[in-house]
Amino acid sequence: MKSVHSLMQQAVSEKIFPGGVLLVSKSGSVIFNETYGMANIFTKQPVTHDTVFDLASLTKPLATTPAVMILIQEGKLELDQTLGSIIPELKNTPKSKIQIRHLLSHTSGLPDYRPYYLKLKNFPAKLRKKTLREYLVKEPLISSIEEKTIYSDLGFMVLAWVIETTAGCRLDQFINQKVYQPLGLTDLFFIDLEDDIPEKSYAATEKCPWRNMLLSGMVHDENAFTIGGISGHAGLFGTVDSVHKLLIELLNSYKGVSHKKKFAGKLVRQFLDRKTGDARALGFDVPSKEGSSCGDFFTKAATVGHLGFTGTSFWMDLNQMIIVILLTNRIHPTRKNEGIKKFRPKLHNAVMKQIL
Repeated sequence: MKSVHSLMQQAVSEKIFPGGVLLVSKSGSVIFNETYGMANIFTKQPVTHDTVFDLASLTKPLATTPAVMILIQEGKLELDQTLGSIIPELKNTPKSKIQIRHLLSHTSGLPDYRPYYLKLKNFPAKLRKKTLREYLVKEPLISSIEEKTIYSDLGFMVLAWVIETTAGCRLDQFINQKVYQPLGLTDLFFIDLEDDIPEKSYAATEKCPWRNMLLSGMVHDENAFTIGGISGHAGLFGTVDSVHKLLIELLNSYKGVSHKKKFAGKLVRQFLDRKTGDARALGFDVPSKEGSSCGDFFTKAATVGHLGFTGTSFWMDLNQMIIVILLTNRIHPTRKNEGIKKFRPKLHNAVMKQIL
C-alpha cells in the first residue's frame, strides 16, 4: 500500500487536510490503518487512532438509520408508515403523507438545507429544539412526494423527531442503549452541549466566524449546534475503529454471517439493496454515475457509503466486502478548503488497485 501511504502524506503536505486517518478492510480483516498529520494545527496535536472526529453527515447512516432499523425490528415503526400517523403536529399538513422510506431515500419533497440557526440562536437554549420543530412543520415542500431525489438535512431532522416520538427517549440515548453499547462502541457518541464535553482527543474543525471560536469537541453543523448538539442529520463523533466496527456489523448482517445478530439480515438488505431506478439506498448514499468520490473500482450497483462536510467519508462494497473509511479535518481552520473533492476519487482508486 505504498502508493496509498504516499498519497495520504502528499495530501497533508499539500494542505488538502491538516490531518486524517485511513482504514481499509476486506472480508472483515483490516489491511491498512494509518494516521497522518495534525488534529490541531495550533497545538500541534497529532492525529492518532484515538482521535475523535466530528463525523458530520455520517450521522445519517451511522446513527439515525440504524435507530430506524431497530424500531422496525421491534415492531414500533414501518417503512411505509406516514408522518401523519406518528407526529400529531404534522397530521393536517402536506407532510402527513410522507412515509419513513421517503425520508430515508431523500424523496420526501423537503428542501436540502435551511439556515435555521440564524433565528434559533436568538431563542433561549431550552426552547430551540421545540422551535426548530415548529419551523419544520411550517417548511413548504419544494416538490411532490417521490417526484425528485433531493438530499435533505431536513428529512433527517424529521427522522430524529420520529425516532424520539416512537422510542420515548432522545436519539443519542436510544442508539447508544440499543446499538453502540451492545456492540462495545464506546468511541461513537453524540456530545450534549448542555453537559461537559467528554475528555477525549478531538480533531479540531473550523475557526467559526459566528461562534467566534475554534471548534473542538463541539459539533460544527450550525443547526445541530443550536439545538444542543444532537440531531438526526449531524452531531455524531467517533474514531475510525468505532466507525469500522459498526460498518462490519452491518456488512456481516447483510451477508447473513453476523454472530451478534444486532440487525436482521433481511431488513439490512432491504435498506442497502437499491431497487432499479432508485437514486439512493435507504439512509445511505450510492456512487454517482460519473465522478463519484469512491472512484472507478467499487461495484457501482452494490456499494453504499456517505460523505460528511467536515472531511469524513466511508464506502462499502457489499459484493467484494471492502470498506474504506477516510476521516479528516479538512475544514480546520476554514471550510473554504475544498481540495478533498479531487483527492477522494484518486485515493479510492489507489486503494482498490492495491487490493483487487
